[in-house]
Amino acid sequence: QVQLVESGGGLVQAGDSLRLSCAASGRTFSRYAMGWFRQAPGKEREFVAGINLNGGSTYYVDSVKGRFTISRDNAKNTVYLQMNSLKPEDTAVYYCAARDSKWIVIPPYDYWGQGTQVTVSS
Repeated sequence: QVQLVESGGGLVQAGDSLRLSCAASGRTFSRYAMGWFRQAPGKEREFVAGINLNGGSTYYVDSVKGRFTISRDNAKNTVYLQMNSLKPEDTAVYYCAARDSKWIVIPPYDYWGQGTQVTVSS
């Protein structure tokens, strides 16, 4: 198992940038694919981005492609989500997740962090 703790959320204006971090502990970090999900008020949780064990393959949902970048630093047991050109519709609680697979980055994921709030004002 792996424990995940997100940080870096906050309140920003539309067009601004924000970087989320997810610190992992427990079993070897590099054995997991990692991902980010988000859940806006009144909406279902949405898969946003995924990255394989060594960062060689990534996936993004169409709504964030070209604006968000997922990356990982296995030496620091940390995964990041760089969010640029933020829009009000990006407002959500963002969750870090780990998948018990080295190579498959699409859902389902197996372990979850507690979430961090991102709010984008108009």
